[in-house]
Amino acid sequence: MTGQMAGLLSFRRIAGIPFDACMAVLESWPLSGHDSELRLGNSVLQGPINRDNYLGTCWVDVRLARGPLRPPVPMRLGIEPWSPTSTALELIPCRRVRPSAAYFAAGHGLLDSLIRTLPARMPAQQRPDQTVCAQPPALAAQLSAAYSRRG
Repeated sequence: MTGQMAGLLSFRRIAGIPFDACMAVLESWPLSGHDSELRLGNSVLQGPINRDNYLGTCWVDVRLARGPLRPPVPMRLGIEPWSPTSTALELIPCRRVRPSAAYFAAGHGLLDSLIRTLPARMPAQQRPDQTVCAQPPALAAQLSAAYSRRG
């Protein structure tokens, strides 16, 4: 499957929980051993959780159930840091799939139920010497440099 087609057939959610906290929750589930499974609805997450320490991402294999008469679709659930307070979850097909209403309903349903099982939004951890900045750090640095050149 081409990368462009996989992108159209993948599902992505941003969870309002820091990456480390999200991983702590997922690792507390029975996915640590080989051949371990966790059912979410009719779909199955298959352990173990794999880590790429170089990129700082994780993934777990998934069997996405689309209905009683269709075989499950092998997929990969990618888990990566999105921001200091959020985690990106992406469900990517591992083989060619036929885009159908059942496929999209199952993919969205699986990610929705996964998000619901995670704790509610967690407050950002902030040190007392840090200031809150509404702009992205790169933009804040550019603005700061621009103002310092004026003065």
